[in-house]
Amino acid sequence: MEVILLERIEKLGQMGDVVKVRPGFARNYLLPQKKALRATDQNKQGFEGQRAQLEAENLDNKHEAEAVAARMEGLKIIIVRQASDNNQLYGSVTVRNISQAVTEAGFSVDSKQVQMGRPIKTIGLFDVTIRLHPEVSLTIIANVARSEEEALAQAEGRVIDPDAMIEDTAELDLSTFDEDGAEVADTSDEAADTSEEAAEATSESDEAEANPAA
Repeated sequence: MEVILLERIEKLGQMGDVVKVRPGFARNYLLPQKKALRATDQNKQGFEGQRAQLEAENLDNKHEAEAVAARMEGLKIIIVRQASDNNQLYGSVTVRNISQAVTEAGFSVDSKQVQMGRPIKTIGLFDVTIRLHPEVSLTIIANVARSEEEALAQAEGRVIDPDAMIEDTAELDLSTFDEDGAEVADTSDEAADTSEEAAEATSESDEAEANPAA
């Protein structure tokens, strides 16, 4: 099937190009997304009549996208997920999750603008392409971690053992904490001093009984 491209399509052509594509690709993607028109004589004439307007609108949209891309430069988003000890996520991070995180960072991005070969399924740092316009795209970093602390460590190139917090807790002497988790003061020395004072008092009492005053 031949279609007229209404915008630049990667690996197909530029706006106004008449290209041949598979019927399914045209019907399921290009035509419903209004990225192309059937290359009929009527549509060709109509496009030529509107070419100048369409090109001007496309240029305005491109400039707007370039301005947004400049503000997004170097953007890093953090996505917290549960994961196993071998860094496998319990689930995955999808284009929808990425678009939500970018939107929460202050940039309105639709999931269709997120370019990912496959969902993210492990802990780590990942490059993700955001296509703001057919001719404007940029790369952001998705920092997928179990916690904000781990995400910070990953960004700095440090490695956090997920079991470290558990191990640290295991090394504590839990007998020094009360039921509410507050640390109990060490009274062993005070108890020893009290015992010594009591022993001295008993000794003095016995001596007084053995040698009554005349």
